[in-house]
This record gives sequence, structure tokens and C-alpha cells, in this order.
Amino acid sequence: MKQKEILRIIDANLNRLLEALRVCEEVTRFILEKRSYTEELKNLRHESARAISASKSLKYISLIKARDSDGDIGKFTLKNELKRDDPHDVMRANMQRAKESLRVLEEFSKIIDKEAALKFKKIRFKLYSAEKVLIEKADFAVNTR
Repeated sequence: MKQKEILRIIDANLNRLLEALRVCEEVTRFILEKRSYTEELKNLRHESARAISASKSLKYISLIKARDSDGDIGKFTLKNELKRDDPHDVMRANMQRAKESLRVLEEFSKIIDKEAALKFKKIRFKLYSAEKVLIEKADFAVNTR
């Protein structure tokens, strides 16, 4: 596997992670109106961005240069991605997206920057804890779909 391919994976998952956390942040800010939850998600989003900016090997410019949005075969929306029942469903879907992205970032960062990989692992476990609090404290119904 070429370095550019790995950087594309990291770039796509970093974007997916930051976007998903931002969506969750908006739910806690505007729908739940919970400042502490909003701040926690915002902190996780910023910590994730810093994991890249602090890396000696994973530079933002390198990620941008490796990006191929036009040629991305996974950019098309699947039908089930269009279904959201309510804001809680939006939150659940984006929490899952963020956790999956963090795992991918952790695994592929191991190839290029082990310190970044450890940071992503730490953030992933913080997100697990934040999700638990949100589910329990924000009265989200646990969805087993």
C-alpha cells in the first residue's frame, strides 16, 4: 500500500470524525441545550484535530494533497443513510460514525505515527464515555436497530 493511499484513508476518516462530532455537538447545543455535553463534544473534536496538527508525520497539507474527492468510489449516498426519524436518531448515527472513524484513524495512524494512533485510541475511549452519559442523562432511547 502506498503512503498516499494511507493518507487518503486518514483524511477521509478525520473529515468524517470531525463532521460527526459537530453534528452531535449541534444536537446537544440546540436541541438538548446541555452546555456541558456540548463542551465535551467540542473538546473531543478539537482534540482530534490537534492529534493531526501535533503529528510530525501526518501533516494537514499532506492529507489535502492525498485527497481525491472526485475519484472516491464511496461518496454516493446509500438509501438507508437518508432515513432519520428524529434528532436522537441523528445523534446515534453520528456517534457511531465518529467511533468507527476513530478506530480507522487509530489503526492506519499506527503505520505512520504511533503517537497519533495512541491519541486517537484515547479519544475513542473518551467518546465511549461521553456517549454513555448522553444516552443515560439525556434520555435517549437505546436503539438496537
